[in-house]
Amino acid sequence: MRRKFRIVLVGGTFDELHKGHRALLMKAFELGEQVIIGLCSDRLAREIRKNHEIASYEERLNELKDLLRAQGVFNRVEIVPLETPYGITLTTTIADALVVSKETEPRAHEINEIRKKNGLTPLEIIVIEMVPAQNHIPISSTRIRFGEIDREGYLLRKDTFGYE
Repeated sequence: MRRKFRIVLVGGTFDELHKGHRALLMKAFELGEQVIIGLCSDRLAREIRKNHEIASYEERLNELKDLLRAQGVFNRVEIVPLETPYGITLTTTIADALVVSKETEPRAHEINEIRKKNGLTPLEIIVIEMVPAQNHIPISSTRIRFGEIDREGYLLRKDTFGYE
């Protein structure tokens, strides 16, 4: 099957790998022949998310690899550590597109502005909607860590808004 792009970039912390992460990742594989996943280093993950525990880089990497193997796309991926929120997006000339969630869309536009200033071709930005949990609030690792929802977005606590 011919895909729209040769190389697609996607990045994240991918802590508590959940339904929303899977949607983001699978969109990248749907569009790209090859996908480069930037996985936040432990240091960057701590800087980005200060309000809860985060699994180690190795744990997150292993879980990500297991998912990609299970989805049959492991042979089309390269996983690189992200040391900054931009990763390789400001310097790469091999990528065609960047897949982001609605939450991180502003960063994607910032990346393209910097790329233009540096004489690089902008990346095509593909935005996917946040995946809602059972109560219609987006699934997030934070909500999972706080025990509100599970990784599929099902409510776990009766005090969670929208519990039926």
